[in-house]
Amino acid sequence: MSNTDFLVLKNITKAFGKTVVIDNLDLTIKRGTMVTLLGPSGCGKTTVLRLVAGLESPTSGQIFIDGEDVTKSSIQNRDICIVFQSYALFPHMSIGDNVGYGLRMQGIGGEERKQRVKEALELVDLAGFEDRYVDQISGGQQQRVALARALVLKPKVLLFDEPLSNLDANLRRSMREKIRELQQRLGITSLYVTHDQTEAFAVSDEVIVMHKGKIMQKAPAKELYLRPNSLFLANFMGESSIFDGQLAQNRITVNGYTFTLPDTQQFGLPDGDCLVGIRPEAITLKTDGEPSQRCRIKSAVYMGNHWEIVAEWGGKDLLINANPDNFIPDLTEAYIHLAEHGVFLLKKE
Repeated sequence: MSNTDFLVLKNITKAFGKTVVIDNLDLTIKRGTMVTLLGPSGCGKTTVLRLVAGLESPTSGQIFIDGEDVTKSSIQNRDICIVFQSYALFPHMSIGDNVGYGLRMQGIGGEERKQRVKEALELVDLAGFEDRYVDQISGGQQQRVALARALVLKPKVLLFDEPLSNLDANLRRSMREKIRELQQRLGITSLYVTHDQTEAFAVSDEVIVMHKGKIMQKAPAKELYLRPNSLFLANFMGESSIFDGQLAQNRITVNGYTFTLPDTQQFGLPDGDCLVGIRPEAITLKTDGEPSQRCRIKSAVYMGNHWEIVAEWGGKDLLINANPDNFIPDLTEAYIHLAEHGVFLLKKE
């Protein structure tokens, strides 16, 4: 491990009886970064978080925090804090007492505790809320109190377990911005769990996509979206249309339509048959082109900032997001032109 490897899971397996939910997983999180575990329900992401927290013990493998083997350590001895989906606030306590509860358990004296609670509430834009109670503040404010309660302890590792699931869309946006801003400002090594792709992209330095207890791909958000490494990733990370294609010297042919992507060598595929993934935003519809580019418009739905179109191309459905200014609603036939951004290649199994 390098001195920047702060949270490390080595050869972690977790089984409940005969059911293996985490299968020989290796994971490294660099000091001061935020990494998100993303995946469908049942993929094992929450189990990984519980293993890091000490709420579960691995069947085999080791867990290190800042170079220390904490595999057998209790949650109290790991110097971590968790921000839960349910907030887990004490309704009979004031906001100040909620935030300062962990400090009191650590034996921190009254004046220092009061000052640290004040500073933590200021961090989450709740200055002056010390004397209010849980039933006197909104859901978004309650989540910020839960965040302040974790930050006040200055943990080595901060864990987030679906923290925004109970909030409406506007509050989710503002809270994820606040979480990201504070994590970067304070430099706390963080592990975040969510099933929401937008949320994962917004808060993370890197995103780990999990499936059936395994890591499918770990990368920054842009790379995951533009360069998925499997058909599962391509389908999970946004919408795409998948076609059979051929690769020959950086030239790609799909349904007789041949085009060049300048960076096809980054896909690492040999010449020959492949799968070609096309994101909806990679397509521009025009009124002229080669016969191989012709498609038939099957449906078009106005979505405000784009038209959501399903077209038939080469006998398969093609999803298209068209600019409202460049699409004629009663168009029945058009020619597709592909942009570099949003086209990816996969090995054909």
